[in-house]
Amino acid sequence: MIRKKAIIVAAASILLLGVTACSGGNNGGNAGNKGNAEGNAGSTNANAPADSGQREPYKIEVLSQLANFAGEQGGWYGKIIKDKFGLEANITAPNLAGGAAKFATLMASGDLGDLVIFGNDGQEYRDAIKAGLLLDWTKDGLLEKYGKDILANVPEAIEKNKKNFGEGAAVYGIGHDASNMPPGPSEGNTMTYQLDMRWDLYQKLGSPKLTKMEDILPLLKQMQELEPKSDSGRPTYGFSMWADWDGNYMTLAKQFATMHGYDIGDGFNQGSLLEIAAHEDKYQGILDENSYYLRTLKLYYDANQMGLMDPDSLTQKFDDVVNKFKDGQVLFSWFPWLDSSYNIPEHTDAGKGFQMVGFEEQKIYSYGFSPYGSNRIWAIGAKAKNPERILEYINWLYTPEGMMATANGPEGLTWEMKDGKAVLTDFGKQALKDNSVQVPEEFGGGTYKDGGPKFNNSTLKPSSINPNTNEPYDWNMWTSVLQDNPNPVDKSWREATGALTPKDLLVKNGQIALNTPISTTEAPAVMDSMLSQKLSQVGAIIKEQSWKMVFAKNDAEYDKLKNEMIEKAKGLGYDEIIDWQVEQTEKVFALRNK
Repeated sequence: MIRKKAIIVAAASILLLGVTACSGGNNGGNAGNKGNAEGNAGSTNANAPADSGQREPYKIEVLSQLANFAGEQGGWYGKIIKDKFGLEANITAPNLAGGAAKFATLMASGDLGDLVIFGNDGQEYRDAIKAGLLLDWTKDGLLEKYGKDILANVPEAIEKNKKNFGEGAAVYGIGHDASNMPPGPSEGNTMTYQLDMRWDLYQKLGSPKLTKMEDILPLLKQMQELEPKSDSGRPTYGFSMWADWDGNYMTLAKQFATMHGYDIGDGFNQGSLLEIAAHEDKYQGILDENSYYLRTLKLYYDANQMGLMDPDSLTQKFDDVVNKFKDGQVLFSWFPWLDSSYNIPEHTDAGKGFQMVGFEEQKIYSYGFSPYGSNRIWAIGAKAKNPERILEYINWLYTPEGMMATANGPEGLTWEMKDGKAVLTDFGKQALKDNSVQVPEEFGGGTYKDGGPKFNNSTLKPSSINPNTNEPYDWNMWTSVLQDNPNPVDKSWREATGALTPKDLLVKNGQIALNTPISTTEAPAVMDSMLSQKLSQVGAIIKEQSWKMVFAKNDAEYDKLKNEMIEKAKGLGYDEIIDWQVEQTEKVFALRNK
């Protein structure tokens, strides 16, 4: 891999600030790239902590902008970090209460806690550095002494932070999802975004070929007619949507752009209004007449006219939609991880379940492997009493041992080594698919889900190769798992496509748009406050009008709402925002082509 001099910025994120809008969609990986293994295979973790029994217990305050849990980290993961590091973690999650106001209050107090996890490397991260609230890891040689595995495995991730935020000298944190894998799709068995449907109904309808995205509508209508009622007798719909992930636009209206190789760059701290290609030097404003955003709104409007749109979409939350998937009320999914809500043994054993269907024109966006990591930051508070203990823990997270335990559970409980490979235990086969199962007291007790890591940030890319097994860290990608008695739905899909996984099929068909890593010594650009305010106003109009358009009564009202959206957005400064974002995007394109 050619590694240029400082930082990677995803093409959609470009030189801009990153935010993550939703849940675990970024699952990543390329199981075929085994030649350049993740991590230092010869590392003996020389700076491993001493036995925690020889130490005073150290209770740390964890501030995580990504966490969806507040309170004590307990269960199996709490036991691991307590046994290994003597750490007890209490988590504060602004996401759950207070949001930006909560973070501002903590900033004003002068103490962000001991371990600090930022949702992006944007303004709040910069402000915390400027205010002296984050520890410089180079102080007193901490990084060299307690972060040896980080320096050995992902040195570029440290250099990125040093050059962008530490004036080339200080290190205030490290980004997530770093990897030293060769260039390639970084997703796992499935992509972050896919066109997934009820595979059993698709086959009953003769497995018709789809050319373009709009071809799904008549197919979904036929599926609805085949199965008009859910398991509990409720009406079925092609789409069931939610608005609680929305920022400056309807989030679910970007999904079909990603299936054409474009992503609306949520890498802008305040949210992008550009659709940016992973594989070409092209972009579209989301209100351009030919944009995928407007094309998707029209598809959703047509779906509603056909009776395929869940009328609750205007008011329900994401959790409501998950429950509808479980009940079989929904026939289409944008996200492979959402499929699992329906693809439980009760359904798949009966031959019913979701799988990727796809269409001929698709070019699925892949974020690609990055040696520099991405924008969610692990940092240490400046007032931490024992920063070396915290850095030991972070360092461990960037090792094979830390990755395997954090991603897959305790060795000996959920997985074990056999003939040089990691394989799931009987307990692991159950717990990793149904995390409501009880964990034995000797491993921490409680349910597997309740005991899982609550900080909600990653370190190495899970699809990277573990040098100790020559397979990915992600248990879903292990050969033993893929070959272990596939359920009838997976078996049927494999027989029909000739592929083992959706990603394998997309690679084979040349239907992946791979984001090109770039590097720069510049810190991400930040909008000034006036332009940011305009973006907030424009975003409110786009979001409101988008939902109204989907549920318009007829074509005339749809066109009226669309024209109003564009006119109002432009009146509030849409073009000025686009000009600024285009300027940043073209800087990235110049770096891509060096």
